Amino acid sequence: MTDENSQDRIGASLAADIAEPVEIIGAPDDSDPDIGFSSDPDIGFSLTAPVIDIPQRARTLAHRIAQDLRELGPEGWARVHAAFALTATGHRSRVVFSDDGDRLAQVLPSAEILEYVTEHRRLSADLGDGPWWRLELTITAAGELTVDHDYGDEPFPADQMFAPEDYLADLEVFPRTELPLWLAAHLHQGNRQSRDPRHAADSARADRESGYLPVVSDGDFPDFPVLWSRWAAISAAFVAIGSEWGPRVLPSFGWFEGSRRSGSSLYLLPGGRAVLSGGVWNAPELAAAYNRGSELPRLYAGAPEWVANQVLNNRAAGGLLTFCYWWERGRWYRGDSPAGADVAAAVPGIWTAATVIDVISGLVDTDPTLEQRSAVAEFVAAAERRDVTHAVLAAVFGDIADLDAAHYQLTLAGVARLGPDPLPEFEALEAVRHHVRSAGVDSLAYPLDRLRGERLSVGWMVYVPTEPEEVVIDRALYYVADDGVVEQTTSSMPASVYVPGLEQRFRQRHS
Repeated sequence: MTDENSQDRIGASLAADIAEPVEIIGAPDDSDPDIGFSSDPDIGFSLTAPVIDIPQRARTLAHRIAQDLRELGPEGWARVHAAFALTATGHRSRVVFSDDGDRLAQVLPSAEILEYVTEHRRLSADLGDGPWWRLELTITAAGELTVDHDYGDEPFPADQMFAPEDYLADLEVFPRTELPLWLAAHLHQGNRQSRDPRHAADSARADRESGYLPVVSDGDFPDFPVLWSRWAAISAAFVAIGSEWGPRVLPSFGWFEGSRRSGSSLYLLPGGRAVLSGGVWNAPELAAAYNRGSELPRLYAGAPEWVANQVLNNRAAGGLLTFCYWWERGRWYRGDSPAGADVAAAVPGIWTAATVIDVISGLVDTDPTLEQRSAVAEFVAAAERRDVTHAVLAAVFGDIADLDAAHYQLTLAGVARLGPDPLPEFEALEAVRHHVRSAGVDSLAYPLDRLRGERLSVGWMVYVPTEPEEVVIDRALYYVADDGVVEQTTSSMPASVYVPGLEQRFRQRHS
């Protein structure tokens, strides 16, 4: 949480004196009455005393806060974590004592502690572009102290956030040249990225009446069906290896959150439509809008009425959406969104099949072999065909991976093979033997012990091979689908003609 630029904000000496990550507090040194958790009176300590050395004063306050926090602890505590969030109009605090990771008690800080925290914040304002927003202290029973100053480089926890008016009031007291983008959006976005259905319909009508057309976004992303299959394949791969990162899918919905706070969501709608939207962290166009008063990009310009809040990434609610694309009539469209390459940090690596293969291969092994990459390539191709099986997954990730969870991702996305897994050859042969016997066919003329199988996409072609120089016309031929259904034809019907119908009937049975 400590800001990378804290030395610029609060001065080098303050960074050295109070922003050190760890201090070991032992017995107090008589020569330095401000250091240590002494129970003796703090002679000469006064909040109204003139401050000569601000960093030292802040350090003294941090130690006094720590000392007073220790005194609130229950018996047997090992660690206390305290977080204070302040503005000029209010404060929120959380003080939790624990014992080796087990929470013991949450207590309220005393009025004196809050007074010291307020003074500490005021001191920090004199040494940079505004004071810290949150102060965190971790103290151990052994006397180890960590002090962290939060200037808002990342969003605050929900329980330590204030309403926009509280921050605006604080800025009246402590003016700043610039706010963190997410906080500036919290204060100034004014729901401008919200698009409820009524607003969406009104805007779409206005665009049609004015003749405004959206940008055709050719070349920015793969066609939606391919993009969705690749998204699902990467999702399944992350799930297979047990990673908490990576994209995920639910029925008609995909989402992705990158490790650097960029992310997106993908919604499928009826009629072959889709919406892809999200945000790139700290986008300069949003910084210009919220910190310098520029106009927000018109992300929904030319969008149809079904591009509304319900299918937009949740960043729109906080004013942090930076792109919105929609798919209809076989093409991607956009308003003032950037080109696809400029939002790469916010979407999975779905750009090409080679990109997907690289991403998944890197999850399988840090240095994947050619055999591993070949298995991954087959997996990606099967995902694009919407025909992934457990066997394909096992070839990529092995038996130790969570193949069931990975396969379920693919099932939710609709890219797993519909119906049962491939039928073993011996079961296909036995199904034909049972069919022939049940039909009363002369097994002498059609010797069942000589049956052979040839694997097809959704089952087997089963036949009795001819002997050398044997000529047979219209020999019986059987097709056994992976669900065990047996179909009979003759050798006069070419497989190239028969198999498409076999596949269609199989998929219809399992659609």
